[in-house]
Amino acid sequence: MGVFKREGAAAVEKPAASSHSVASTEIEPNDASRGGVYLFAICMFCVGFAVVFFATLPALSPLTIALAVLGGFMLACALRVVPQWERAVVLRLGKFHHIAGPGVYLCIPFIDHATVHVDLRIRTASFSAEAALTADLVPVDVDAILFWMVWDPKKACFEVENYPKAVLRSAQTAMRDVIGQLNLADVSTRRKQIDHELEEALGEKCEQWGITVMSVEIRDIMIPPELQNALSKEAQAERERNARLLLAEVEKDISEMFVEAADVYERNPKAMKLRAMNLAYEGAKDSRGFVLAPSALADSFDLSRGL
Repeated sequence: MGVFKREGAAAVEKPAASSHSVASTEIEPNDASRGGVYLFAICMFCVGFAVVFFATLPALSPLTIALAVLGGFMLACALRVVPQWERAVVLRLGKFHHIAGPGVYLCIPFIDHATVHVDLRIRTASFSAEAALTADLVPVDVDAILFWMVWDPKKACFEVENYPKAVLRSAQTAMRDVIGQLNLADVSTRRKQIDHELEEALGEKCEQWGITVMSVEIRDIMIPPELQNALSKEAQAERERNARLLLAEVEKDISEMFVEAADVYERNPKAMKLRAMNLAYEGAKDSRGFVLAPSALADSFDLSRGL
C-alpha cells in the first residue's frame, strides 16, 4: 500500500517505507460534527408539521399544508440544541437576553434570535509577520502558532466585530513590535522570551474581549538568502578567528613549558641525560631495531660521568 502526499493539484504516490524517514506535519481532520444539531432541528420540524397536519386533516387544503409547514418551522425555531462545547448568544428584540447552552433551550420565534454560536474549546491559529524589521533593520519572516480560547461569549460577541480575525491581527501587530525591539542575533537565540512577551502583550489586549491567550510558539524564522550567505561567511570567519586564537594560546603555553624545562636541564645535567635516554627508548621501541646515535648521545647513558 502506498502513502499519498498531495502537492498542488496532483497526488504523488510514495512507498510506505519512506513515510518513516520523513516526518509529516499533516494530520487527518478530526473536527467535531454538528450533525446532531441539524438532525434535532429537522425532527422538531417534522413533529410540528405532523401535529398541525393531522389536526387539520379533515379539512385538507393547500392552506392546511401551509399551516403545517409554518407549525413545523415555528417548533424548529422554538426548540434548539447547543453542543457541549458551544454557547449561543440570544438576543430578544435586538437586546442581549442570555447565554444559552449546552443542551436544549427555548426561543420565542421572531422575537428571540441566536445571533452567534461561540466555540469554547482551545483553538490553534497559524499567523506570520512578513518582512518584519529587527532593531538593526534586517527584514525577517516569522511564522508562529497561537493557542487561544473564549471564556466569555458575551464579550466576544459584543466587544469586537469578528473576534477570530481580531485575535490574528493583534498577534501579527504584537509580533512586529517585539521583533522590532531585538537584533537579528537575539531573534534566533531568544525564542522563548519572544513567546513569553507575545503571550503577555496579547493577553492584555484580548482579555477585554473575553478571550484568553494560552501560548504563542514561534515555528520558523526566515531571513533573505543574500543575508544568509553573509551570515554564513561571518560565522566561518568568527570560528577561524577563535581557532587561531586558541592555537596561539596553546603555542604560548608550550613555549613557556619548554623554557621551564630548559631551566631544569641547565640546573641539573642528570635530567638532560635521562631525557636523552627516554628519547632513545621511544625511538627504539616502535621500530624494533637498532638506534644509531652520535657519540654525545651515547655518552649520556653513562650516568657515572655526571657524579
